[in-house]
Amino acid sequence: MTKPTLKVALLGAGTVGSQVARILTEDRKDLIERIGGVPELIGIAVRSLDAPRDYQADASLYTTDADSLIDRADVVIELTGGMEPARTRILRALNAGKHVVSGNKALIAAHGAELMAAARESGAQFSFEAAVAGAIPILRPLRDSLAGDHVTRVLGIMNGTTNFMLDAMDSHGAAFDEVLAEAQKLGYAEADPTADIEGHDAAAKAAIVASLAFHSEFHIDDVHCTGISEITADDVAAAKNDGYVIKLLSVCERDGEGVNIRVNPTLIPRTHPLASVRDAYNAVFVESRDAGELMFYGPGAGGAPTASAVMGDFVSLARRGILGGPGVPDYSYRGLQATSLSNVVSRYTVGLLVKDQLGVLASIANKFAENGVSIETMHQTKHREREDVEGADATIRIVTHKTSDQKLKSTIDELSSLSAVFDVASVIQVEG
Repeated sequence: MTKPTLKVALLGAGTVGSQVARILTEDRKDLIERIGGVPELIGIAVRSLDAPRDYQADASLYTTDADSLIDRADVVIELTGGMEPARTRILRALNAGKHVVSGNKALIAAHGAELMAAARESGAQFSFEAAVAGAIPILRPLRDSLAGDHVTRVLGIMNGTTNFMLDAMDSHGAAFDEVLAEAQKLGYAEADPTADIEGHDAAAKAAIVASLAFHSEFHIDDVHCTGISEITADDVAAAKNDGYVIKLLSVCERDGEGVNIRVNPTLIPRTHPLASVRDAYNAVFVESRDAGELMFYGPGAGGAPTASAVMGDFVSLARRGILGGPGVPDYSYRGLQATSLSNVVSRYTVGLLVKDQLGVLASIANKFAENGVSIETMHQTKHREREDVEGADATIRIVTHKTSDQKLKSTIDELSSLSAVFDVASVIQVEG
């Protein structure tokens, strides 16, 4: 029996796109057996026909006319990144009933609801496993494997660049600027690293994860985001001394009748599974009512690993398309709202630069007490001089018991007004 043909348009031939082109070409026979049909790569849309590529497909496949390529395809794989023209091209495909695979996390975090609505209206399937955590299968397990359960919390390391940097600071005692330069040298960080170090990349992924985990529509603007640019070697050393490691965590959790979504540097006990995630790897920890605790771990970036996630989506929707099944339904039926940080309850570590004089510890402890924040531990290190703070001759590091974000902020505001406090050097959440 002749097997049906699926015409595939690939948009983008960068690091990931080149690897997808390689797999579609070199693994064609295996893909035919796995899909039950023949995947035919009909073209690769690029900005420049002459640009160097990690994998060079047949030269006749490359084109700068993405629209005509989309119009001839059954399945569109979008790997160009950015908002436009990616959004317009994906909508063009979905509105025409063509299935789409994308790895565009920023676009999905900003316009995911619009794209899913277009897919639902036309009966097309829109899949985006590669948008979060590279090769790690996390979105499909949330969407399918845990569809009969109730997810209560998701927390994870979703940005490999910052994990590499924080791991290097922890392992070697290096300064922030040193590890950033090394990350750029190795290709983990872009020349402009803002999206990574300020947490924007992780925030986009957190919005996507929260949408699937809690069956609601969340936008990147719903994510409370703090990056790692203010983390110092002293912060990392102090955490290590207390048995913690600092990670940039993405957290999505039920908060009353809503969901709190946040990205921020967090102290994790070294006994926690996420503490052992090294280098540029990612890991996601899922907590649910019935399945309990699950952890997903693997490379969070790179051409081949991310292409693996793209191809997983492609094979899945290709099978569905050939068998004539319906697209994956949109599960945003619950309509939960994003909540503020004010009621989030956690422990915190606070670093203060202060005068080393009589009564300083008492005045600081009083401010915590007045705001209803209980101190778990308090350590003072004398003679920690800083060139940028004249007369700062002691560092105090405080770890609180669990308290609300609102109470902690009130405490910090009042500490900043004390004449004996030169600077609130750091405020970092503590997990566990």
